[in-house]
Amino acid sequence: MKHLTLAAATMAAGALPALAQDASAVIDTYADIAEAGYADSHAAAEALAQAVDALIASPSEGTLATARSAWLDSRVPYMQTEVFRFGNPIVDDWEGQVNSWPLDEGLIDYVDPSYGGPTDENEAAVVNVIAHPTFTLSGEEVDASEITPELLTGTLQQAAGVEANVATGYHAVEFLLWGQDLNGNGPGMGDRPWTDFAPGAECTGGNCERRADYLKAATDLLVQDLAWMAGQWGEGGAAREAVAADPAAGLTAMLTGMGSLSYGELAGERMRLGLMLNDPEEEHDCFSDNTHVSHFYDGVGIRNVYLGTYTRPDGSTVSGPSLADLVAAKDPALDAEMRAKLDASVAALGAMKAAAEGGLAYDMMLDRGNAEGERLIMAGVDGLVDQTRSIERVVAALAVGGVTIEGSDSLDAPEAVFE
Repeated sequence: MKHLTLAAATMAAGALPALAQDASAVIDTYADIAEAGYADSHAAAEALAQAVDALIASPSEGTLATARSAWLDSRVPYMQTEVFRFGNPIVDDWEGQVNSWPLDEGLIDYVDPSYGGPTDENEAAVVNVIAHPTFTLSGEEVDASEITPELLTGTLQQAAGVEANVATGYHAVEFLLWGQDLNGNGPGMGDRPWTDFAPGAECTGGNCERRADYLKAATDLLVQDLAWMAGQWGEGGAAREAVAADPAAGLTAMLTGMGSLSYGELAGERMRLGLMLNDPEEEHDCFSDNTHVSHFYDGVGIRNVYLGTYTRPDGSTVSGPSLADLVAAKDPALDAEMRAKLDASVAALGAMKAAAEGGLAYDMMLDRGNAEGERLIMAGVDGLVDQTRSIERVVAALAVGGVTIEGSDSLDAPEAVFE
């Protein structure tokens, strides 16, 4: 994967003496938004955990539907925090346990026979921990008789060093709630029956008690992880202290996160790559068909950071001095350009979201020959790439050093995707 390194990266990180005081206030807002976003994500995960407990205690169509709805709700605040990745090591070191994808779901539970078996790349692709209280991994016997958060994080997550062995986080929970999406590029999402959690003779899929144990362990771990990250951005937290200690470095983190999420991650790895491959497995929220929502709120999160404002689930706002204020003071035309580009990309992602909610699901958009789907996805990609060019100009205008924007072969070297 390539990286797009800006010319401004050669400038000294302390090249902002005239802006230092204003930059400090901007960084305070940035940290306040991060703290609120992670706190809201934690609260939504707690609501999810309560719904999961209700499902486990009394499995039914209704309790499964409520748990699924809680999972969908939890994605709205969390996706708006992804902009804090890439520039903040504390977030980057932690994020893989919370939102890694795509995953080889056969590690966790039963899968359709068409899924296949172990591969040279992943010997654990169909371990099916839920069905096997003991199993062999990398030549050693593993005792999984008790499914705990410690088993998930210490043994299963990225087992044998394989990134696709995702055992924790939102997508492990998503798979357990929806099951596999076996519809390819056709309409429909995962359709796990509620009886996969039922006791006794009603149990389908086998091992219903262990499946419930896994779902609870993964959900409880998600709650713990989000509580920890919210604390890192609170008063005296390590993430807040790291950006506040040097406002110039804080601006570097802000612009690195905005640019890398906009360009390499969202436009490239999450959108353009899947379209090039016409592969529904490249959906971000592939089991629930919620990808359009996640992409949209990623875009909103980028705009939040630039404007210095975040709207919480209860409708209240967190706002303050912003990066937009710094840019407007330096170059009003550039600020207007950046605002317009952000609005355009969010509008394009919103059009994609509206189409999916109208029946053209994201995996259908990825299908080869679906001209309308390609148009919608590429409008989002183009808007994100275009706004990244304006982010580069902001970096140069403010003379912010050390900004490296993550790239993607799908954008930078398309021929390499098929090698």
